[in-house]
Amino acid sequence: IAAGADGIVIGHGTDTMGHTAAILSFMVQDSPVPIVLVGSQRSSDRPSSDAALNLIHAVRAAALGDIAEVQICMYGPTSDRYGLLHRGTRCRKMHSSYRSTFRTIGDIPLCRVSRDDFTTINPDYSPRDPSRQVKIDAVYEDRTTILYYYPGMSPDLVEALVDKGYRGIVIAGTGLGHVNKPLYPALAAAIKKGVHVVMTVQTLWGYAQMYVYDTGRDLLDIGVVPLENMLPETALMKLSWV
Repeated sequence: IAAGADGIVIGHGTDTMGHTAAILSFMVQDSPVPIVLVGSQRSSDRPSSDAALNLIHAVRAAALGDIAEVQICMYGPTSDRYGLLHRGTRCRKMHSSYRSTFRTIGDIPLCRVSRDDFTTINPDYSPRDPSRQVKIDAVYEDRTTILYYYPGMSPDLVEALVDKGYRGIVIAGTGLGHVNKPLYPALAAAIKKGVHVVMTVQTLWGYAQMYVYDTGRDLLDIGVVPLENMLPETALMKLSWV
């Protein structure tokens, strides 16, 4: 971590960088300066490494950029032309080895950054403001989890989580946010015991629209909460913070 009056750069492994960016977005609110997470897909001893250029872009974004939010800075295209700044709650790693693996899902990136300039892509952001007072709320409950629903999933998975004292369950459902009827009693029992159960979609793009089909409406009646187009990983981090 490198912190200064102008901004903060955080070096991070790429596998869980999306999780960290999301949780920091909730823990650190109203930041007066940019907070930029950066990593590399290929190590610095390789000719094709993205490490140096990513770091250059991240430092420029933190020191000179106007976006005072938690962001991820990684390659834009597969070439060395520019990097992209992604909002911390909307970014996901989408390939195991591409240098341009990080993508904004369900929105557009915030900004394009190069060695020489910035090009705003999404003007909807919180601008740099030295007079703004940051709020830190660094709380986290680790008894939360994601269940990626699959055909034939047994209700005893939900029951076991409740028995172990889990406080929240994010479901990555099929379709518009669905699971099959054998899970209904277990989910209803979990919610009755105070476990927060929320619904996202496995497709990543699109919304949990649970009012469309009977299956979704049944889950709404049970008390499952749809999270619109929130990413499953972001939902997990937010639920853990809540």
